[in-house]
Amino acid sequence: MKKQDLPQDESNLKSANMTEVLYVTDENDNYTTANSIGWDAKKAALDESMELIHERIEEARQNVANNLVSPIIYFMELNKMDLQVLAAYVGMWQWRVKRHAKPKVFKTLSQSVLKKYADAFDISVDELKNFDGK
Repeated sequence: MKKQDLPQDESNLKSANMTEVLYVTDENDNYTTANSIGWDAKKAALDESMELIHERIEEARQNVANNLVSPIIYFMELNKMDLQVLAAYVGMWQWRVKRHAKPKVFKTLSQSVLKKYADAFDISVDELKNFDGK
C-alpha cells in the first residue's frame, strides 16, 4: 500500500488517542512505516470480535447464575482467557481447572487454591467466592 493511500478512518484507536504502525511503500517504492488511526475493514472485524467476547461473558454470567458452572468460568471469560492460559496462570493442569469449573467442586476448594484464581483474575477471594452471576 502506498503511504498516501493509508486509511485514516475513525476507529477505537482514535478515541484512545493511539495510532497503529503499518508498513507502506513511499514514493520510491521503498518500504517504510506510517501511522494510521484505523480503517473501516479492521474496525468492523474488531467490533465483531468484541461483540462475540461480550456474548461469551454474558453466557458465562448466566451459566453461573443458573448454577451450571462456577464463577471461575465467568472471570476466565471476563479476562479473555481460555483453560490453557488460566491453567498456566494458576500453575495447575488444565483438567484440574476444568474440574474446578463445576459448582460442587468449586464449593470445596481450599482458601489457597481460591487465592491462586483470585490473583490470576486480579480480584479478592471474597469476590470470587461470592459471585453468583446476578
